[in-house]
Amino acid sequence: MTLSLPDRWIWDSWYVWEGELCHAFYLCASRGLGDPERRHRNVQIGHAVSRDLTSWTVLPDALTPSDQPGFDSWTTWTGSVVRHPRGEWWMFYTGTSREDNGQVQRIGAARSQDLMTWEKIPDLVVEADGQWYEKLSDQVWNDEAWRDPWVYFDDGDGAWHMLVTARSQSGLPDTRGAVGHAISQDLVKWEVTAPLSTSKTSFGHMEVFQWAEIDGVPVLIFCCGHRELGDEMRERFGNVDLSFSVACPGGLADIDFSQATPIPGDSLYAARAVQMPSGEWFVLGFHNQGPGGFVGELSDPVPVTASMKSGLVPR
Repeated sequence: MTLSLPDRWIWDSWYVWEGELCHAFYLCASRGLGDPERRHRNVQIGHAVSRDLTSWTVLPDALTPSDQPGFDSWTTWTGSVVRHPRGEWWMFYTGTSREDNGQVQRIGAARSQDLMTWEKIPDLVVEADGQWYEKLSDQVWNDEAWRDPWVYFDDGDGAWHMLVTARSQSGLPDTRGAVGHAISQDLVKWEVTAPLSTSKTSFGHMEVFQWAEIDGVPVLIFCCGHRELGDEMRERFGNVDLSFSVACPGGLADIDFSQATPIPGDSLYAARAVQMPSGEWFVLGFHNQGPGGFVGELSDPVPVTASMKSGLVPR
């Protein structure tokens, strides 16, 4: 059964295992708002656990916006969770503030000993560097994109890497989607660097990145709403919000995004690949649009594998 709440909409989600329990963190907002578009500015980070990715137990919310002033005084948006070598858990997440009318996105962090109680780290804020990334002052887009941090440790260089939804400093407006990048040795001090890849095709932005090796195939997962697609991609895929994957045999540099293909799963957005302790991979996302409009519930897990040609494929 899907994770569907009678009083709340659910959308973007991210996952981490501790033993036999999978912890899901997700954006949620009261259905009492009436208009689902209002959810984006009235949001909490919810929390649920499962042993099988199907039956979920809802727990108390993980995070809510901070009091003013703060980089997250208006919203707490999408993120990811990793385990520090010392043992505690770190959640990196997106914030917007009332002080700048919510137009500038920044990334911060919270930490926890048990995945239940989270303490925000007040001095850890990472933001876009105008040397490489489009800023609000450039007046090209309606906000400053710097969100959805996907953090992982790379054994190859012994560093932590952060992939970020961002927009390049140059290019046509509907091709500026970029794989934003920051690097850290300790999860505290982050150096923002040039994009690892840029769209070069009709992706105005690419959001909710995930980098994973799935059955031996390195894959980048992301999504894009149809309003942010340029003409080329809209002709291929229509006016549908989609999650995509692209195989990356050469790593995250110079990805050919024209080879990106939709991820299996009917109407799933912000898809995440989740590996069971037994090794099998599944995709979960949120059901976006249905016959009655916005749905706002998490999907059942969709079994997947990956190929060098097509990225994620049904298993």
